[in-house]
Amino acid sequence: MALDPKSLKLFIRVIQAGTISAAAEQEHIAAAAISRRISDLEEQVGVALVERSNKGLKATPAGRALIDRAHRILNDLGALETHIQDYGSGEKGYVRIHANLSAINQFLPAELGAFLKSYPHIQIDLAERMSTEIAQAVAENTADIGVLVMDEPIKDLTYLPYRSDELAIITSRHHPLAKRRKVRFEETLDFPYVGLPHGSQMNLQLTRSALALNRTWRCRFQVSGYDALCLMVEADLGTGILPRSVAQTQAKALHIRILELDEPWAKRQLHLCFRSRASLSPAAQLLVAHMAHNSSTS
Repeated sequence: MALDPKSLKLFIRVIQAGTISAAAEQEHIAAAAISRRISDLEEQVGVALVERSNKGLKATPAGRALIDRAHRILNDLGALETHIQDYGSGEKGYVRIHANLSAINQFLPAELGAFLKSYPHIQIDLAERMSTEIAQAVAENTADIGVLVMDEPIKDLTYLPYRSDELAIITSRHHPLAKRRKVRFEETLDFPYVGLPHGSQMNLQLTRSALALNRTWRCRFQVSGYDALCLMVEADLGTGILPRSVAQTQAKALHIRILELDEPWAKRQLHLCFRSRASLSPAAQLLVAHMAHNSSTS
């Protein structure tokens, strides 16, 4: 048995109106078409659904049972249609984001919080990755959106400017550079560093910058995140480089000094990346639009 929702709606309308002609007028459909649909319904269920008299139509006990169930069926179908349409409009969905440490520590908590207030039924899967891995993950479709410091752009990916930050030097309060307000990177190379994990974009930047000066960047320790880096620096185990805003937050709790890094590359641009707008789900398109708009107004 395959009951047609349209026939169920018309059957309910006929019983409510009392006559086929009145229902036909309300639904803007021929009376003969409605009569045929009711006959088809009765044939499908194998029992009379209406009683006909000179006063019109009324439901049989089987018809009343069908009306009761039909209301629930049609309500569920309407809810299902709305639910599916929500996915099409982006009101519901699932978005995978891979972002670097800087973006997660500085921008994404507030960014995603504001987005989810507007779209609470969108699920976001956020994973921290190194910038050197993020673009590749997007290209291979293991992430929908990437947030990274761009090195060499990957062909066929779309990149949009997102936010900018500024790198700063941190030292312990007893470090020989601690009383300085501003330093050049070359001046810090006489001292060992605490770095981020092997392969991170930050480590690559420091290694390349040192090589350009015919010097070596000496990394004494490598740690997984900014919290550990700052604790190691506070213990005078090396100097460190991290975003100024993160350093300022850490300095409220730790005995560290923040020095301006007097280098052009200290001011960085973070980017969004994705395969193409057409490849994004409606939910991911909404998130990209939200993040791109906020980047232009920040």
